[in-house]
Amino acid sequence: MARDTGFPAADAENDFSRERRRAQLSRLVAWLRREPDDVGDILPFDEVVAALGRVGERRLGLQTIDLDSIVGSVDRPRDFDRRFRPTSPRIRERWERLATAQRRGESFPPIRVYRVGSMHFVIDGHHRVSIAHARGLHTIDAYVTEILTRVSPDGIETRRDLLTKDHRRMFLSRVPLPDAQRDAIEVTDPWDYAELSEAVEAWGFRLMQDRGEFMTRDEIARRWFGEEFVPVVRMLRGARMLPRFTDAEAYLWVSRERYRLVRTHRWNDEILSALAERAPR
Repeated sequence: MARDTGFPAADAENDFSRERRRAQLSRLVAWLRREPDDVGDILPFDEVVAALGRVGERRLGLQTIDLDSIVGSVDRPRDFDRRFRPTSPRIRERWERLATAQRRGESFPPIRVYRVGSMHFVIDGHHRVSIAHARGLHTIDAYVTEILTRVSPDGIETRRDLLTKDHRRMFLSRVPLPDAQRDAIEVTDPWDYAELSEAVEAWGFRLMQDRGEFMTRDEIARRWFGEEFVPVVRMLRGARMLPRFTDAEAYLWVSRERYRLVRTHRWNDEILSALAERAPR
């Protein structure tokens, strides 16, 4: 950090200019490294919560939080980058006014944030967060409201990750697995969640036809997991097939290929042997 001059207004002006340069340099470095375009973008709260599925909230009161945990905004996603460095000169006047006041010893109220998992999203106090980063601080006081979501927020780094979370949320609404089972269903391609949903619903439809009675989504999900998914995955792992696939991806692959090759929904050793010859290594 540059040495202060002792003049609050001049130091605040220097801080803003330095943070603007850092923001621009960060984007250049990301481009040179061929990183995703949005790797340094601030996360928009509404998009994150929509992808995860909001189920409730609770107020946690005043807390001291890590500045590095603040990754998003409720309504100012274009004014700052992920490190809350200014991305536009239009906020300079207000930024420098607040920074000058802080350097003169004036106190400011805690910021207000939403907490989603380990991430924080600013409701009020964007400039204060940016100034705290510029001054090399590590924590800030905040009034925290925790948002409870249907899908775990773990693994969100960029806006692209929201697509996977959104498809997973839709999968769980169509296939409402219990918490103890849903962790076993993970895929890399977001669209695989849609295909897996179709597969489970088709399996449930055939089961209802065989039984001649209606079944709820919860019952179908529970029975599919125990009577179809777990036994098939156990067979695949026993045969050492598709070792680089997740369990759900392996199940999808063999289910797709089974019907394409032999036009059946049954499982036996002969079918598994035929699929093993075609399975990716």
